[in-house]
Amino acid sequence: MFDQADTMNFRLTNARIVTPNRVVAGSLSVEDGRIVGWQPGAAGPGIDCDGDFITPGVVDIHTDHAETHVFPRGGVIWDFLNALMAHDSVVIGGGTTTVFDSLSVGASMRRPERRALLVPLVEALERGQTLGLFRADHLLHLRCEICDPDTMALTDATISRPLTRLVSLMDHTPGDRQSPDVPKWTLEAAKDMGITLAEAEDRLAELLDRSARVGALVRAHVVAAARRAGHAAMSHDDRTVAQVDQAVGEGIAVSEFPTTVAAAERAHASGMLVVGGAPNYLRGGSQSGNVSVRELLALGLIDVLASDYIPRSPLDAAFAIAADPALPQDLPAALGMVTRTPALMAGLTDRGAIAPGLRADLVRLRQHGTHLHVRAVWTAGQRVV
Repeated sequence: MFDQADTMNFRLTNARIVTPNRVVAGSLSVEDGRIVGWQPGAAGPGIDCDGDFITPGVVDIHTDHAETHVFPRGGVIWDFLNALMAHDSVVIGGGTTTVFDSLSVGASMRRPERRALLVPLVEALERGQTLGLFRADHLLHLRCEICDPDTMALTDATISRPLTRLVSLMDHTPGDRQSPDVPKWTLEAAKDMGITLAEAEDRLAELLDRSARVGALVRAHVVAAARRAGHAAMSHDDRTVAQVDQAVGEGIAVSEFPTTVAAAERAHASGMLVVGGAPNYLRGGSQSGNVSVRELLALGLIDVLASDYIPRSPLDAAFAIAADPALPQDLPAALGMVTRTPALMAGLTDRGAIAPGLRADLVRLRQHGTHLHVRAVWTAGQRVV
C-alpha cells in the first residue's frame, strides 16, 4: 500500500532535487500530475525524503532488453504480453519512466524468426499500453536492418503504428561498422547459433552477397519512410567520416553509437546529436573493442546516453559520470543526457526535467557508496514503485 504520494497531488520534502542546472536541498510540489515547483530549504507537511535524491525519470531511447524476455533462451519464444510486462518491471525498477522498446525490423543472420514475430510483438506492446498494464510509458524504436530485403515491407507495416517514434538504420553485416573483425564475428556467430564454423562461413557469404545487392535500396526506402512519417531517424554504428557524411546528406540528425572518435567528431561538427551506450561507460569500454564512451565524454562528444542492453545503466552511468573527476559533467548535466536531451530528441517536450509545468515523472533514490537504490518512482504524478 502506497502512502499519500500515490495520488497525483503531493509534496516531497527534505530532498536533494536535481534540477536542470543545480541540486537544490528543499521540497518539490506536484499537482494534477505536473510539477508546480520547488522551494529551497522548505520543510513543512509532505513526504519526508530523508535527504534522498529526486531526479527526473529516465527517458531511454534504445533498449534491446524486451527481446531478452521474448527470447529467454535458444528455441524458446515466450508469451509476448507476459514478456513485455516482465520487461516493464525491470525498466521501471531502474528509474526509467519512458522507454523506447527497440525491436528488430528484419534480420542479418541470427534470429530470422524476428521477421514473422515483429508485427504480433508490436500489437502486444500496443495492447499492453492501451490496457494500462505497464508502469513505464512505452514507445517504439524500429531498428531497421538494411541488409535484409524484407525490412522494407516490415518497415511499411510498422512505421505508422501509434507507438512508433524513432527509426534507426542498422547494418550488422560484418567487416564494417560495429564488427570490422570478420573472423572473430564469424566464430561468435557459430557459437551463438549452435552451428559449425564451416556452416557459419557459408551463411556469412550469403549475407555479404545479399547486403551488397540490397543494402543501398533498403536504406533509401527506410529513410524515405521515416521522413514521410515524421519520425526522427538515426544512423547506427557510424565508423567513418564518409558514413557520417552520408547520414547528414540523407537528413539524419542523430549518430547512434559511433564506433570511432573520427566518426563522433564529424557527427558533432555536423550538428548531429551523438548517442552513446551507458553500459560502455560503466564497463570501462566497448565489448566489441570500439571507442570508449568515457573517451568521447571527455572530448565533449556525447549528448545522449541509452541503456542499449542493461535497462538500469542510464541512471547508474549519470551518477558515476558526475563523480568522475576526469570528466566535465556535473550531476545535472550528466542526468540531462539520460532525461531531458533524449526526450527533446524524440519530440517529447512534456517530460525529462524537474521544471514547472512538466510531467511529474520522478525518481527517489538513495546512494549507498557507488550503488543507487531506487526507492520510489512516479509517472505523470502517479506512484508506481
